[in-house]
Amino acid sequence: MPFNDLLAANAEYAAHFDDHHFDGKAQAGVLMLTCMDSRIEPLGMIGLQIGDAKILRTPGAHLTPDALIGCILGVHALNVKRIMVVAHTRCAVASETDDSLRAVVAASSGRDVSELVFGADPHQRARLVADVETLRNHELVGPFAEVGGFSYDVDWGRLTLVV
Repeated sequence: MPFNDLLAANAEYAAHFDDHHFDGKAQAGVLMLTCMDSRIEPLGMIGLQIGDAKILRTPGAHLTPDALIGCILGVHALNVKRIMVVAHTRCAVASETDDSLRAVVAASSGRDVSELVFGADPHQRARLVADVETLRNHELVGPFAEVGGFSYDVDWGRLTLVV
């Protein structure tokens, strides 16, 4: 069974689990949209704990249509007052193009993936600024929450305000 190790780890986790008292709302009023990169520990890097924030992850920390829906719901139903869009250093999606990523997936899968859009953008800072501005100007987000754009250094753990 390919998941036995993970299920065993979960059994140990569940044996000591005591975080059942939360209501699913962001207790600290924070939503973070960040990358799917496994070097990013969203709650720990800003001093929060389970139950404090909503976390959305997309490749490259891009504001996708689904991420926008998450932000809207967060603001209006889940106590979100501040939205952090957090890009990071050494991001694969920021150092590639959709064409190069499609080539990787096609080579690995042996399939035509020409219709896939990954949102890769080597202009990471400009993309971050654009995504933050989209949220700030969105009629269902901007008037209801503060929005900031940040860069996280995966080598040093440092978070920097960009916009």
